Amino acid sequence: MSNRTVVGFSGNITRPSKTRGFVDHVVKSIAARSALSANVFDIEDLGPSLATARWQRDLDSDAADILRAIVDADVLVVGSPTYKGSYTGLFKHFFDLIDPAALRGKPVVLTATGGGDRHSLIVEHQLRPLFGFFEAFVLPTAIYASDRDFIDGTLSSEAIQARTAQAVEEAALLLGARSATAAIAAE
Repeated sequence: MSNRTVVGFSGNITRPSKTRGFVDHVVKSIAARSALSANVFDIEDLGPSLATARWQRDLDSDAADILRAIVDADVLVVGSPTYKGSYTGLFKHFFDLIDPAALRGKPVVLTATGGGDRHSLIVEHQLRPLFGFFEAFVLPTAIYASDRDFIDGTLSSEAIQARTAQAVEEAALLLGARSATAAIAAE
């Protein structure tokens, strides 16, 4: 299959960002493992139209293109910094603009960052239910990284790298199974 993509989306509004770097790391790992093209976006890439958009049609063309890339991706990697125990408000607002059926069955890898371990359940108690609402195929391994897992903004923790490798393998298995099913159906 050609033009298969993995798209990352970070809920960060500042750059540089550990969260965006983390999402980028996961996206590049999936792309390399499964021979996919890759794109990573964050809130900043959406521009000013996001803040005033009440409907998808209110987004400017750049933001609409990013939304389309997310919906059309073969695999989606999402991440948010932890803000008061949850994902950022603009992250949620962006996903509120997506049609609930648009992500049905889409493989999604959940990631999050935070200041310490007390926020680690964001992936299970905030992100997993959000993408469950969309009926996305959320991969079993979600990844949370705290400040201590980074050195100079770069992921340095062997444990988090191992967890990332586990999620990358899950994505590869799912993509392989879907490719095999498509090939059988085409016969």
